[in-house]
Amino acid sequence: MMIKEQDRLLPIANVGRIMKNILPPNAKISKEAKETIQECVSEFISFVTGEASDKCHKEKRKTVNGDDICWAMANLGFDDYAEQLKKYLNRYRVIEGERANHHGRGAKLSSTDN
Repeated sequence: MMIKEQDRLLPIANVGRIMKNILPPNAKISKEAKETIQECVSEFISFVTGEASDKCHKEKRKTVNGDDICWAMANLGFDDYAEQLKKYLNRYRVIEGERANHHGRGAKLSSTDN
């Protein structure tokens, strides 16, 4: 199966926006730099996801979850990133749990909850 280039890569506008956020306001980024980073981050995501997917396949599971991604990052030698990702994932789960509890009690959604 042939995958189209635009389906394989993150959108260049998103990559450029992330790059711009870390640079000084007056900094410029060349198209070549954006495209290079686009290729690298897309490959990195595929690399980590593939490792997590292999783990799930061995465990006869179909769904890759956040814990699998953290495991894959550590397994591939990105321990520092894996630790930060675990912290983020735990915070995310707490917030989502609170949100589910809040909405489960029949509370009205406010415009900030959407």
